[in-house]
Amino acid sequence: GHVRSGLTCHPDEQHILYPLGWTVVVKELGSLKQAFLRGHTDNVSCLCVSRDGLYVASGQVTAMGCKADIILWDFRQKELLGRLSVHKGRIEALAFSPSSLYLVSLGGQDDGRVAVWHVGTREALCLTPASPRRAGNATVVVCSSCRDEVFVTAGNGTIRAWELDPINRKIHPTECRSGQLKRVITCVKMADDDSYFYVGTTSGDILKVNTNNGVMASYGPQKNSFASGVTALLLLTSGDLIVGTGGGMVALLKASNYKVIKKIDVQGAVTSLACGRQGHQFFIGTDECQIYHVNLVEFKEEMIIACHNEAVQDIVFPLGISDLFATCSKNNIRVWHTPERKELLRIVIPHSICHSIDILSDGNSIISAWDDGIRAFTARSGQLIYVVHHAHRLGVTAIAATHDCKRIISGGGEGQVRVWKIREKTCELGEILKVHSAAVSCIKIKKNDKECVTASLDGTFVIWDIMYFVRRQLIRVTRSAKCVCYHPEGYQIITSGADRKIVYWEVYDASAIRDVQGSASGSVNGMDITSDGTCFVTGGEDHLVKLWNYVEAAVTHVGVGHSGTINRIKICPGNKYIVSVSEDGAILIWKYPGSP
Repeated sequence: GHVRSGLTCHPDEQHILYPLGWTVVVKELGSLKQAFLRGHTDNVSCLCVSRDGLYVASGQVTAMGCKADIILWDFRQKELLGRLSVHKGRIEALAFSPSSLYLVSLGGQDDGRVAVWHVGTREALCLTPASPRRAGNATVVVCSSCRDEVFVTAGNGTIRAWELDPINRKIHPTECRSGQLKRVITCVKMADDDSYFYVGTTSGDILKVNTNNGVMASYGPQKNSFASGVTALLLLTSGDLIVGTGGGMVALLKASNYKVIKKIDVQGAVTSLACGRQGHQFFIGTDECQIYHVNLVEFKEEMIIACHNEAVQDIVFPLGISDLFATCSKNNIRVWHTPERKELLRIVIPHSICHSIDILSDGNSIISAWDDGIRAFTARSGQLIYVVHHAHRLGVTAIAATHDCKRIISGGGEGQVRVWKIREKTCELGEILKVHSAAVSCIKIKKNDKECVTASLDGTFVIWDIMYFVRRQLIRVTRSAKCVCYHPEGYQIITSGADRKIVYWEVYDASAIRDVQGSASGSVNGMDITSDGTCFVTGGEDHLVKLWNYVEAAVTHVGVGHSGTINRIKICPGNKYIVSVSEDGAILIWKYPGSP
């Protein structure tokens, strides 16, 4: 949702495209089908689709001084056609010419150049600075609606109309004049007949510029401009404008006088407006990772896609239910319907951060670990049942409930493990267990509710007797301990963390049985085991989901899809799905091998 103009509607009006980390998602409207265009080595920074719908182009960011790739895709086959590399650091914007003959690319702040590529030969025809020295960076590019050789770039104090000379392989700019107005341009929309184009500004007004002579024809609204700036524009066939703002307002404007006819409000700053279905509807994308569908006649928004816009910290399934799961991220908890991939419930606690969640075995309540305490909510309505303020001195970092729904085990940022007794409308502190010297990262409770194991960033795993509240075993590893699982039979645990090793331990005497390399690069952050103990899954900083055979300690399947560090991973009851959550806010649902 943070990529400017990242949400795009395909000309076939049956698909929408948007970037998700290193991946471009192609979603079929009206169904659950998704396709993924994978090939980038870093976050996708811009995206465009050719007018005939045959090609998709996407650009990425990369390290300063290194070349950033533009990837040209075949939309029908979902295949990579070629990599175009000339810009350094970042690809700021992309645009196809009307007949898809050329692709225009704009480099980022460290590059500052505009390039024209021949789509058929994948060759750069010309490369030149995008803006004059006295002006700032160009950040937006739009091609002509009628002529392949004409395009416009705009940005901080610069608006330029360009014309390509394909024979001499040169492009010639014409400076567009806006009189005394000095503006930072955020978006550009070209008229169907090429006679003029509109530009949106951070100042909250819209400029209309004549394409032929480069002179500003009008601007507005002059009195009641949009306070949060214009962030997206859509030009309708009637000539009227749809404007998206940084404050979440989407307004229909009369082009003749820039007066607001209708308006709606959405959550988050508007980053994309995409037209669909013969101009009778359009889509809105916001930086809160939400996509809305709007019918032009009724002008009412309907949210069709939602997700977290910050790192997802935890995921949990209710006992015995595979069609529902809950996730937590920053200040909110969300409950999802697995088959339809829809959000059913959202719980928001402003100015707080949620680190971990669990669902009681009876399915009636969700318990959660926050930086300011413990909160319990009803699972159906999300209503607050109770809150325990300052449950730990440095915030609650991990939480788990016993299977009999009578106790809660919590871990804190200071390293303490606390046992709480659940009452009807509150929970009471029972015992405090002290061994860890750093934040508790994971808690798992044995099936008989008499024992639990905790992992800590100080590099220790502790097996506790939670009937007599004493330490049974202490396991030390070389680096931070991140995740742990009991084997269903309860006689072994498997552990992992920043040392990248997966180690099998005997619960009875904490002796190591075997260890294997869990990751070639980066720590293992999440782990879960099937109910029969035959397989387990891991995920971490290598962005890979790995399914292991427990007895052989060997990887049987690898899932590639995440663009960020995997924080947690779970196998659903019944082994239908594997769900993984990551640092970039993504929730990925995988088909469990062998499931129908």
